[in-house]
Amino acid sequence: MTGPEWMRGKVTTWLTTVDHKRVGILYVGTSLVFLFLGGLLALLLRMQLSTPTETFLGKTSYAQVVTVHGTTMLFLVVAPILAGLGSYLAPLMIGARDVAFPRLNALGYWLFLLGGVVLYSSFLAKGGPAGTGWTGSVPLAEQAAAPGNGVNLLLLALCLLTLSTLCASITIVVTVVNMRAEGMSWMRMPPFVWSLLVFAVLLLVVLPSFAVGLTMLLLDREGGTHFFIASQGGSTVLYRHAFWFLAHPELYLLILPPLGIVSEVLPVFSRKPIAHYRAVVCSTVALGALFALFWALRTFVFGLTEFVHYASIGLSLAIAAAACVLVFAWLATLWRGELRFGSPLQFALVFLFLFAFGGLSGIALALFSHQWQETYHVVAQLHYALYGSSLFAILAGLHYWWPKLHGRLLDERLARATFWLLFVGFNVTFFVQFLLGHLGMERRADGYGKSGAWETYNLISTVGSWIIAAGLIVFLTNILRTQRSGRRAGNDPWRGDTLEWYTTSPPPEHNFDTVPAVDSARPLSDLRRRLEEHGAR
Repeated sequence: MTGPEWMRGKVTTWLTTVDHKRVGILYVGTSLVFLFLGGLLALLLRMQLSTPTETFLGKTSYAQVVTVHGTTMLFLVVAPILAGLGSYLAPLMIGARDVAFPRLNALGYWLFLLGGVVLYSSFLAKGGPAGTGWTGSVPLAEQAAAPGNGVNLLLLALCLLTLSTLCASITIVVTVVNMRAEGMSWMRMPPFVWSLLVFAVLLLVVLPSFAVGLTMLLLDREGGTHFFIASQGGSTVLYRHAFWFLAHPELYLLILPPLGIVSEVLPVFSRKPIAHYRAVVCSTVALGALFALFWALRTFVFGLTEFVHYASIGLSLAIAAAACVLVFAWLATLWRGELRFGSPLQFALVFLFLFAFGGLSGIALALFSHQWQETYHVVAQLHYALYGSSLFAILAGLHYWWPKLHGRLLDERLARATFWLLFVGFNVTFFVQFLLGHLGMERRADGYGKSGAWETYNLISTVGSWIIAAGLIVFLTNILRTQRSGRRAGNDPWRGDTLEWYTTSPPPEHNFDTVPAVDSARPLSDLRRRLEEHGAR
């Protein structure tokens, strides 16, 4: 390693690194820390709702915890874990020796870490974080002149996280467009790289609107402007548009990289190429484009015309059709395959179930949004369609690529325990929330004052949240044990199809000594076939 002596220590090498692989590991490791923090906040919320008259959290504290929990899961867990996997794997999967902008990539991580620290420091500031839910739309606009620095810190954290995401998105787009190995045409790229590219491009489209909205809101609070203060001629609806132009597309854009992860895992564990590769790619691109238009679904809730409602239904059906293409391609890949039921495949199969169920409940929500829009049906649907399915896909990817990241296999027994605890806990927690939504329980409610079915369902949901917590603890235990005594994986433990498995585990700083010829979307499978044919001769 080159550079001054002080940069060569065990800690300083990580603090000053611009190696895309180390940056990716930093993203993933830090995101897992925030996952446990966000999970702890979720447990506090469920404890509050375990009985009708629970006063575990006060009304204000409950609203603040809802805000930080939602922001954590969206901006500090799902998005950065995917950014970390993209930073580590995208260059390897396209045969590149680095990312396009190593320093910009590293800057994105440090902005993400700083944003997370600033977000949680808002609990310590006067007034605390705004009790607005993770959206922070109208209440934040109405509180533009509210005293205290907690809201300012929340807004500053979102600004930093937005800049971090822009850095990561720019790096991914330029790397994939300009640094693919010779022979890797667009229709030979791995599905995961395609999903990352679509995700990053569309984030570059929607993020600036959110950044402008946050800046205007900060100016309202500290600069004397009145963009969103209705009593002084501003418009709260303007902030809602600025927010939801990012937030609603991003909610669903976040599912794109998990789709790519599943499209990588299923072929390897069924020993078949992915069925209808071109259809999978086209459906991924179509889903991204439709998600970018889907922000209008939220605007219907606050006063646009009935036409928008029907347009939202049409978009929901179009998204369902594109998603069905992916689901049928995955099922065709599994059909008559030589299935190996390792932990990556198990997590991927649960993703299929949650993704399909969440999609169907999303169509129901679009059709009956006037009845269920502000109920717990939305909470359950969001967790099935986004957080739950994304979590299982990410765990499939982590168990699949962990040998590449660290050179050791995760313990399969602990992986199965993680799988069953999370599968049972997730469905126990969130399925009953559909029932609560149909009973009329409002989302973000800090109490309900009713016994009977309301109390029973909330208690069941709380028990399920503790089962999820147990599953995450087992997963953490697996990671820590593997770092010390895990079984060595070798360079290609799964007999993968894509280029990251051609190099060592973990890869050297320069990634590849040589890159094999790329003649299809499965270059390693082609290489093994050529070697077998050569050996036969």
